[in-house]
Amino acid sequence: MALFYLGVFLIVLGLLVSVLFWIPQVVDRSRLKALLGPRYPRIFIIYIANGPGLLLLGILLLLRFGS
Repeated sequence: MALFYLGVFLIVLGLLVSVLFWIPQVVDRSRLKALLGPRYPRIFIIYIANGPGLLLLGILLLLRFGS
């Protein structure tokens, strides 16, 4: 049962990170580019791990432990 709630939490967290990343007022990409310089593409790896990655992990937990 705890894994079911963990899955729901991860889904909500993954959706929240995904939505916040794509709202321009929350994440200023031009400022990130200036701060990170040539390392800027790494931000997308971090985003994938924290947005869709959490969402997918949550869905897998729900499918496995939901019933």
